[in-house]
Amino acid sequence: MQAKIEKIGPLSALAINNIQEVAGNGTEFLSFREKLSLANISHPEKIVEWKGARIAIKAALDCISLPYPGFFKDEHGKSQPMDGFGHVSLTHTRGVAAAIFHKDMPVGIDMDFVREKIVRLGPKFLDDSEIEFLGTDPLLHTIAWSAKESIYKCQGKKGISLKENILLFPFKLEDKIIKAKVYQSDFSDHFYQVKVEHEKDMVLTYTIW
Repeated sequence: MQAKIEKIGPLSALAINNIQEVAGNGTEFLSFREKLSLANISHPEKIVEWKGARIAIKAALDCISLPYPGFFKDEHGKSQPMDGFGHVSLTHTRGVAAAIFHKDMPVGIDMDFVREKIVRLGPKFLDDSEIEFLGTDPLLHTIAWSAKESIYKCQGKKGISLKENILLFPFKLEDKIIKAKVYQSDFSDHFYQVKVEHEKDMVLTYTIW
């Protein structure tokens, strides 16, 4: 998927970058706390992934003329801005990093490569009704997985099962927006919409409002 910076609205933007291309970029914009976190990462691949995601969110914030506040992970593992304003979600996979920010609304973003084995793994994260309309198409299954991951990140709390608590409504390959709900949980019948993009063997999904 090509690198891009996209303004979704006056309060929201997303950015996708090639991790290797930005690996040498400066990180002077990071907060002191983030610089300490980065210094504690020893694995070279993890370092560039971490940097790639932060550079992506910086680009998204620049796109809507907002300052970079620094981010930390809360007790649920969700990234939060240090100034307490806005919502962010980060993702990375095999050389690509992406981030989405919204000033007012919770957000979730996910990227995944299409894999044949995802169909075999379907029963672990899909409801029977979802398996019925997805059939055996690996791309559709990858979209379903990614959409559920985006919703999971958006709701931001542990204890939600992709299979038991997130239900996707039927969709087709040409659909650009998937509708879904979180149910049988503390967030029972909370409805979501997820934007879908796919290019070659990669899927990108993110929550919209």
